[in-house]
Amino acid sequence: MKEKLMEMIFEEECIRFGHFVLTSGKESDYYIDVKKLITNPRALKLIAKLVGELWGGDAFDRVAGPELGAVPIATAVALEIEKPLLVVRKKKKEHGTGKQIEGEVKPGDRVLLVEDVTTTGGSVLRAAKVLEESGAKVVGITVVVDREEGARERIEGEGYMFMPLVTVGELFEFKGKFRA
Repeated sequence: MKEKLMEMIFEEECIRFGHFVLTSGKESDYYIDVKKLITNPRALKLIAKLVGELWGGDAFDRVAGPELGAVPIATAVALEIEKPLLVVRKKKKEHGTGKQIEGEVKPGDRVLLVEDVTTTGGSVLRAAKVLEESGAKVVGITVVVDREEGARERIEGEGYMFMPLVTVGELFEFKGKFRA
């Protein structure tokens, strides 16, 4: 199934070449647009199945995703594994309840945090801290694609288990075999 995911990444033309500034602030000559991939329901289902197989349903109580790109992924995983969903906002709402997490978090809840792409891991680590400040225990972090630019080292250095579905190295190796 992992090979099918990589095939879909290329079929959906989710890797573009040029000059890009990433969320991390780093510059890159390629961009991985997982958001383009996750608008395909077949790809989203496949991602959810892969995450479910990677973690099983007993390792966590809830699945969370930081807004925006991870929300469809977290929703698909929650549906696949039948676990409650949490959405972590980038900042607290300035109106209404002022919450930063949508969904119910109870102290001690074990949470799987999912993300679309990691470069340095900064965004997903900020979401992990928000979850832990609410009393949750982040049991692991999974991303669809790890760009292999320090995210693993930084995330694991903070004490989290990190399990990407695919790495950019695997994607580029697969590209040589792929024929659209």
